Amino acid sequence: MSLSYLKEAIENDDSEKLIRYVRLHFGDGDEKKGAKEIDKAWIEALKPMLDLPETDREFILKTLAEKDTATLAHLFFHLHFYFVEKSGEWIHDGKV
Repeated sequence: MSLSYLKEAIENDDSEKLIRYVRLHFGDGDEKKGAKEIDKAWIEALKPMLDLPETDREFILKTLAEKDTATLAHLFFHLHFYFVEKSGEWIHDGKV
């Protein structure tokens, strides 16, 4: 899938094409594996929150308020890969 394909999907508000791209990308060409990769990140992010730990909410809110969307998008992907790796089920070769 090309960059123009993705930009066209955005212009046409075609979320299904974008989701398919993400699933294929994260799953190394397999949408089901990609969906599982996405789920693993959410599960790993949820686990430490269940005990209601104290967190640095000020840092989070400040980051959201002060950083541009592109930086936040990069942070989102780094966090995704961080939590997938924490799951111990990293399907890709090598490190993130």
